[in-house]
Amino acid sequence: MTNAQEQRCHVIIHTASAAAAAAGAGLAQLPCADAAVIVPIQVGMVVALAGVFGVTLTRTAAESAVATKAATLIGRGVSQLLVGWIPGFGNACNAATAAGVTEAVGWAVARDFAGRGG
Repeated sequence: MTNAQEQRCHVIIHTASAAAAAAGAGLAQLPCADAAVIVPIQVGMVVALAGVFGVTLTRTAAESAVATKAATLIGRGVSQLLVGWIPGFGNACNAATAAGVTEAVGWAVARDFAGRGG
């Protein structure tokens, strides 16, 4: 990964993470409601990352990449179940978890694309 690619990845991933955190915080008390907002944010992030590395990617493939990477990160579900319903604390915890999962997915995908020689 070149420095220029890494910088572009930082902007894409951090922007998506901030958006996911906002969705997670705002929808914490509604079980699974934030997924309807966070998953499209993550899919858009993967599509943008593909562009950084010149990888041709369909929306379906991007959705699959998000699902595959996110499936290994169960903290999101545990967080929602245990504390997501608590006003204030649940919002903060949900926001942090949504941002963290999005960051992890973003960097895993970026490393995968970079490894393809992009």
